[in-house]
Amino acid sequence: MIRTGAQYIDSIRDGREVYIGGERVRDVPSHPMFKPLVEIRARIYDMAHAPETREVMTYAEEAGGERHAVGNKLPVTQQDWWDKRRATDRVLETVGGIVTRVGDETVGEVWSLYDGQEVLNEVDPQFSANIRRHVEQVIKGDPFHVSANTDPKGDRSKRPQDQDPDMLLHAVRETDAGIVVRGAKYETAAAYANQAFTKPTIANWGDAALSDYAVGFVCDLGSPGLKFICREGFAGRAAPEDYPLANRFDEVDTLVVFDDVLIPWENVLFYRHTKAATFIRATLHRYSAFAFVQRNLRLADLMIGAALFNARQTGLDKQQAVQEKLSQLAVYREGINAHLTAAIALAEPSPAGLLMPNQSLLYSGRVLACSQLHEMMHVARELCGGQVCVTPNKADFDNPATKPWLEKFYSVNEDWVAEDRRKLLAFARDLLNSDYAGHRLTFQLFAQSPPFNHLAAVYRSFDWDGPLAFAKDSAGLSDRVLGAKKVPGTQSAAE
Repeated sequence: MIRTGAQYIDSIRDGREVYIGGERVRDVPSHPMFKPLVEIRARIYDMAHAPETREVMTYAEEAGGERHAVGNKLPVTQQDWWDKRRATDRVLETVGGIVTRVGDETVGEVWSLYDGQEVLNEVDPQFSANIRRHVEQVIKGDPFHVSANTDPKGDRSKRPQDQDPDMLLHAVRETDAGIVVRGAKYETAAAYANQAFTKPTIANWGDAALSDYAVGFVCDLGSPGLKFICREGFAGRAAPEDYPLANRFDEVDTLVVFDDVLIPWENVLFYRHTKAATFIRATLHRYSAFAFVQRNLRLADLMIGAALFNARQTGLDKQQAVQEKLSQLAVYREGINAHLTAAIALAEPSPAGLLMPNQSLLYSGRVLACSQLHEMMHVARELCGGQVCVTPNKADFDNPATKPWLEKFYSVNEDWVAEDRRKLLAFARDLLNSDYAGHRLTFQLFAQSPPFNHLAAVYRSFDWDGPLAFAKDSAGLSDRVLGAKKVPGTQSAAE
């Protein structure tokens, strides 16, 4: 059943051991640095029940008519992807900002496992059954599902076995009940989520067939032995009127320590199987990249809106140079939009019979969205002007001693009075210039792996044969030059 917001909040009051700012958190939902995002996630759950959003956020299953969240639905048609895109847009518009780690963008990683059942069957058919069961549990149980990827890593010039072995998460022993794991993972939103798909980040296993580090599982985030050590959040550091985004949308990142945590066998998705681990790393974002890139599209909308409002306030939107910079933002935005749209229109069947976005177009769109984000933020800064970084805070606009002067110098015309001007500048500062803005820029760059991996995904998914054949025919080369091999490193969509 689709949960309510209250049921979600109750579910994370499970006694988990959470630390932030040097103190233990006694109640996660009410802590000032978690509360804004907990409330947003609760609101998303409630949107599935509200009459005005129910049809957008949910669907009825064919057998029995029970309703489930659109974000958790296995994609099998193009309409499924349009529905997911529309639901995400509605969430972002309803909450009034960008949230990245709220579940719909990470559940797709489990669908990638669903596609890899044949690989997993090579080691143990039980793992394939576990995957199918977890896919069904996500649909039926509607948990807040996040992703556990990055380890502390330690000295990356050494094998994990040649240093403190806990630098990478690994299995330390087996029991009748399951495997016991030790190590740590960075997981955004883990402190207030229900479960995490946990998997290795090692890219090169060499010729090793088995490894204690090649382990993947779904972890109940209320499990004994977990410790959550969180990055201090931005919420509450300054007045919400001065930093409206940081106080509402900061998604707190967490180092999750696994201190001999038992993972029941039914939650183990692969174990000591490097081929499975390699497959997962290569296909992890086959589906989840779509929702991730869609967030960049809406972030571009916010930058365009902030920049255009600033330009129109003083009539600068009439100048050709300003129009050209606004067009740069529009081209960036529409480039992302085109990749997402085409990825649906040219969607491909997956090995397990799902429908995945066109891989080459989706991964190319991710490169575009992430690699140009810093440049587009700088363009937006230019258009917003220097007052973004020099404007006084709300308290000065309210102080009787300074209010008349600030009203005088910040009122532009009868449509743009000082208070609206202040709000816009505070919004633009938090979007583009603040600590929160810098954090989001770095997060978007690395959230789905580093930039070189983004390009590697394009290399693996692009159809190199078409350009080679065209160039061969145009140059009059013989068929021998193509040979029997594909370009090294490439793979078909099915692979």
